[in-house]
Amino acid sequence: MTDARLPGDDEAAFIAAARSNDAAQFALITEPHRRELQVHCYRMLANYEDAQDLTQETFLRVWNKRESFKGHAALRTWLYRIATNACLDFLEKRNDRTPVPAELPGAGSEVHYLQPYPDRRLPEDPQESVVARETIELAFIVAVQHLPPRQRAVFIMRDVLGWPAPKAADALELTVASVTSALQRARVTMREQLPDRRLDWRSPATHELSDDERGTVKSYMDAHERNDVERLMALLRDDLRFTMLPDPGTLVVTAEDAVDGWVSNGLFQHGYDDWRCIATTVNRMPTAALYLRAPDDPEYRLFTIAVLHIVDGKIAELTGFDATDKPWLDLPATL
Repeated sequence: MTDARLPGDDEAAFIAAARSNDAAQFALITEPHRRELQVHCYRMLANYEDAQDLTQETFLRVWNKRESFKGHAALRTWLYRIATNACLDFLEKRNDRTPVPAELPGAGSEVHYLQPYPDRRLPEDPQESVVARETIELAFIVAVQHLPPRQRAVFIMRDVLGWPAPKAADALELTVASVTSALQRARVTMREQLPDRRLDWRSPATHELSDDERGTVKSYMDAHERNDVERLMALLRDDLRFTMLPDPGTLVVTAEDAVDGWVSNGLFQHGYDDWRCIATTVNRMPTAALYLRAPDDPEYRLFTIAVLHIVDGKIAELTGFDATDKPWLDLPATL
């Protein structure tokens, strides 16, 4: 694989470290790429823990293949190639990493293995950050899961990373014609999955929360802390889409059904009526971390996070995630 370029400092240093078997120097050169490679794996897999594992697998493969790197391609390109193929190998072995039809008729599909991505672990590179929000939001990640794995890789390389067709073809060992065809099919699927979202993923997009989003998150947290079901209901769009992951069969598509389900499961009743909340962000989306204090417990303990998609000041989608035993969320375990 070539980029029609001369090796730069990173490539020369990597080659020198490979030839000398200098593991410490190897780590210094490759480690700065870890965050962006992990985001790439996450876009491929929709699961934070899988992405962590596959990023580590990528670095193991890079070390084992270090002598094959000749500097004809950029080091970053070579790393992405190895990460992509590690993800494809993973997906080939797993039959539980595709969306499944929702139990609710007409509600589409669910991605039970979906996990949130904490913003604190996103790449710090500003060039990545300007496109991160719309290509890391949950709706985008879920939509990508509807693509077959190799088509998924083509779409991410071409329309997210902005790679030219020959470069993507080299990385995936495909012809340019095959890459072009796969991209066309992928774009059709993405339009079907995200009919109301913009599809120009490579142009800059803000990643800051709006005032509406901040205000709605605050109101959502206040409603929880006050056990105010009416206020909570008023924040939801009538056509709210709610699901609680990783539990299957929790999808509902109206605010009334969502609230009825929460109340029937004990929300704001004894044992589930002493809440404290903090605002955070995951997947560049407004998020409330919900802490519950059980009777006779002196501390509030992290219970769930609620990731919100807010439209015109109202919650249009609410994706809940079990937040217990997930230190990678970078949230305090207790308050």
